[in-house]
Amino acid sequence: MMEYSKYIIELGLILFELLSEALGLNLNNLKDMDYAEGLFLTGHYYPPCPELELTLGLSNHTDSGFLIIFIQDQMGGLQLITNDKFKSVNHRVLAKNVGPRISVASFFKMHFQEGIASKLYGPMKELLLEENPPIYRETSKEEYDAQHYSIGLDGTSLLSHFKLHR
Repeated sequence: MMEYSKYIIELGLILFELLSEALGLNLNNLKDMDYAEGLFLTGHYYPPCPELELTLGLSNHTDSGFLIIFIQDQMGGLQLITNDKFKSVNHRVLAKNVGPRISVASFFKMHFQEGIASKLYGPMKELLLEENPPIYRETSKEEYDAQHYSIGLDGTSLLSHFKLHR
């Protein structure tokens, strides 16, 4: 797991640079944010299910991390929060009736460190212009986590709860 984490962090840092460049930002912009410091890995194993109609799986949702590298059954995906410059992908975990289903999600999230709970996060200032005002309000990690745990996976993007109404 340690070796895998090392390579995922390297890949994540490269992706942060490429995404910064795609957004027209300094290459180190996303790498230098708190999100590159916290990596949370989760793995899931779903055995074959002969009666799919009797399973629940996970509900429709978007993930709450800043950048997610997702490996599942020879497919992958990624998600990033950037004032809607890149969109979060709505998805649902479903059982299959053949083979096992295996997935590993690597979440680049805010690192759990002293003083970070009250720090405000919001759209990147470098992306905001008069013709491109903020779509989301600033929020703290504490408020973001509280919202996440209060709604669970309810089928809506967690970010929608922080959307500014104009």
